[in-house]
Amino acid sequence: MKIELSAELPTKLAPELVIAQFSDSHLFADINGLHYGANVYQNLVKVLTAIVQDKSVDIVVFTGDLTQDHSEQSYLNFVQAINRTGISTPIYFLAGNHDEFYLLNKYLTNSPFNSQKFIENEHWQIALLNTKSATPAGVVSEQSLQELSQHLDQTKKQLLFTHHHPIDVNYFIDKHGLTNKPALWQTLAQYPSISAIACGHVHRALELVQRVNNRKIIVLTCPATSIQFDPQADTVKALAITVGQGIGYRQLNLYEDGSLSTQIVFVK
Repeated sequence: MKIELSAELPTKLAPELVIAQFSDSHLFADINGLHYGANVYQNLVKVLTAIVQDKSVDIVVFTGDLTQDHSEQSYLNFVQAINRTGISTPIYFLAGNHDEFYLLNKYLTNSPFNSQKFIENEHWQIALLNTKSATPAGVVSEQSLQELSQHLDQTKKQLLFTHHHPIDVNYFIDKHGLTNKPALWQTLAQYPSISAIACGHVHRALELVQRVNNRKIIVLTCPATSIQFDPQADTVKALAITVGQGIGYRQLNLYEDGSLSTQIVFVK
């Protein structure tokens, strides 16, 4: 299987499915609230506007941490930002460590939101895998792993989405990564049809590789709509905006032949 990771889209054929992934909005009850100096509501609106303008996008996936202050109003603000930008493309979503399931299910109900966690077409399956736990760190429960195994169709290629990162990124956020990485990778090792995992949580755009049974599974992280983390810091610190950094979203292009390409769309 060929996986292409570049800013240039393949010219051999058009993608069968185009996904826009955005993540980590960290909203407050106050739409003017600042997170480490950034107006996170305005940043979210900017990113959503860019996604709306990309007419190639077929589905949108939000990979969690909607809220920073855990208020119900922050969820309403998220819905308001969606409505304000006029997105009609289906939006699938995961809970981040800051989020509450009951509030996601209370407010992310009407179109364009879709609460399904498995999406598929003729050639691809997309699975949204819950990693929320009782702590900021993540856990993939045994039940979730069993459900994943039951749903996977080996005649298709798979792309997984998670909130927490399943591989270390070598800065402070690793303290709050998945606590049971081996269990996840042992499960994924049984399925050579799995192409990649796309996650949030790390607040930076990275392309990493995990070797499993002499093959590679690509791990793709997403820029946050709120702030990007400084990887040199010992705790949360906003990264100074430089070329190739900043708010944005990840575009994933899935092809009929099982290949995948991706690019980051940064937004000013």
